[in-house]
Amino acid sequence: MDKLQHLPDKPGVYLFRDAAGEIIYVGKAVSLKNRVRSYYQPASRLSPKVRAMMNRAVDFEYIVTDNEVEALILESNLIKEHRPRYNIYLKDDKSYPYLKVTLGEDFPRVHVTRRVVRDGSRYFGPYTSAGAVHETLDLLRRIFPFRTCKQKLAAGKLPAGRRPCLNYYIGRCLAPCSGQVGREEYRSIINRVCLFLEGRQDDLVKELTRRMNEAAEKLEFERAARFRDQLMAVRQVLENQKVLSTGREDRDVVALAQTEDLSLVMIFFVRGGKLIGRDQFLVPGAGNAPEEVLTAFVKQYYSRADFIPGEVLLAGIEPQERPAIEEWLSSLRGSRVRLVVPRRGEKKQLVELVAKNAHLALQEVEQERESRGQGEDACAELARELGLEKVPRRIECYDISNTQGEESVASMVVFEEGRPATDQYRRFKIRTVTGPNDYASLKEVLARRFNRAREEQELIRTGQLSTRQAGFHRLPDLLIVDGGRGQLSAAREVMKELGFGCIPAFGLAKEEELLFAEGRTEPIRLPRDSRALHLLQHLRDEAHRFALNYHRQLRNRRSLKSLLDEIEGIGPVRRRALLRAFPSLEDMARATVEELAAVPGMNRSAARAVYRFFHG
Repeated sequence: MDKLQHLPDKPGVYLFRDAAGEIIYVGKAVSLKNRVRSYYQPASRLSPKVRAMMNRAVDFEYIVTDNEVEALILESNLIKEHRPRYNIYLKDDKSYPYLKVTLGEDFPRVHVTRRVVRDGSRYFGPYTSAGAVHETLDLLRRIFPFRTCKQKLAAGKLPAGRRPCLNYYIGRCLAPCSGQVGREEYRSIINRVCLFLEGRQDDLVKELTRRMNEAAEKLEFERAARFRDQLMAVRQVLENQKVLSTGREDRDVVALAQTEDLSLVMIFFVRGGKLIGRDQFLVPGAGNAPEEVLTAFVKQYYSRADFIPGEVLLAGIEPQERPAIEEWLSSLRGSRVRLVVPRRGEKKQLVELVAKNAHLALQEVEQERESRGQGEDACAELARELGLEKVPRRIECYDISNTQGEESVASMVVFEEGRPATDQYRRFKIRTVTGPNDYASLKEVLARRFNRAREEQELIRTGQLSTRQAGFHRLPDLLIVDGGRGQLSAAREVMKELGFGCIPAFGLAKEEELLFAEGRTEPIRLPRDSRALHLLQHLRDEAHRFALNYHRQLRNRRSLKSLLDEIEGIGPVRRRALLRAFPSLEDMARATVEELAAVPGMNRSAARAVYRFFHG
């Protein structure tokens, strides 16, 4: 190939393309001439992965850069943009959530986002688990009284006479919206939030202690008490953090575990010698050497990390890549960053600890994959047993719950690939049926469900609604109702009327676990040990649990409503406001007079009446 003879002996990035012109690999090199030529040698001297890639590659191109660091940055950007088949990249890296602190606002907020934009905000993350980021946010809200509302607030332009919301009275917000706190004091709280998220809890403890003492010396005891409570909460977090180092260094520790087709990279965040958190990332692909995976991880992860420590301990890294990566990370951090592969001592033990945790986490991932496979097998078996034309990927089950016709509700439970899709569960309060009539209730619910599906599909088609905002646009491959022939007949009547009769539906009777089908005189009896039957039992039990929980919630709410009717000065408007603020009897009984008075429409006289009712 003539192009090989004219490759420059300079740093840069090279790209291999296949016969369709698709980019299948992006790499960087100190010397483009030496690196690219190394791919064109006898196949027996290439690794299996490189051999497979070169069998598909029909052409290459290159981009010269001024130095290796520039090449590294360009390589990272091109991999992120094109996701070439033979490059290593973090799974779903675009969807990881961050905590965003809106420092561009006079009174900043803290919330979860999946988009990082240059708007003056600080971003902490990425977090691989949405649950983990929300747990962190909940903890921050318990410790620091920052605002959670979405109002646009500007210092000097706050509306006069605005009443603080309930969060102010329960100590969860300082109410900048009503002028209860100035810009500087509020931003000092946000600065403490940032210290906490940076893992600098020791610095935070010192600052809180200083501020508490200053407030006490000025006889501002209420303010001092607020700092004391924050200090105690932060110390409790510190007590739960594991000490991993005898020093007080900030460092990340990275290791991995692998199977034939998957790598799991785990990272421990050590700040001030203490473990403050950890995260894990899946890297799909077979035949990747550990050092290759860890090198790719470092380049991709730190290109978007909010904080880069002075030292990163690694189980391995490609030696020829280390100098450029260290130089690049040092420029991002603003001071020297060292990539260390320890061979002995405490640092080696830290890497081994992370590797052990990575191995355990990968076992859980493998078990999850196996469980998912079992769910898919159960769906396939169900399709065979019921004579369905296709395997039901999405199954919906409906159940009705009431007490002698009172507080009648219904549930819609969804399983996908044989597993619960809890984010798609829906519940309904029966509107048009009086008394215990499961058939009529089921008709109402299915009519609402399928009418809503038709409406949402039309709005999506015309661009007025996104699929993320829609809740009913996806249709089931199979519909199950809890009950026998009567319930099934009611369901089929509605489905046919609305044009959804093509969706297969069955009734599942609880006593003998029999399945009833339209047009069949005999019920279907699945083998007791079949995965298909176990799947349907799980589905039906989930629908029953979800409906019953909602029914109990409404019943308890009605009881609380009846109790409030007995309190003098609490009419319909105040009663509704109290029920919105305090959903349960226990919540209302625990509320103080101040918290009750903060409810819209309430005053101190009415609040004292409610308080006396519960406390005598």
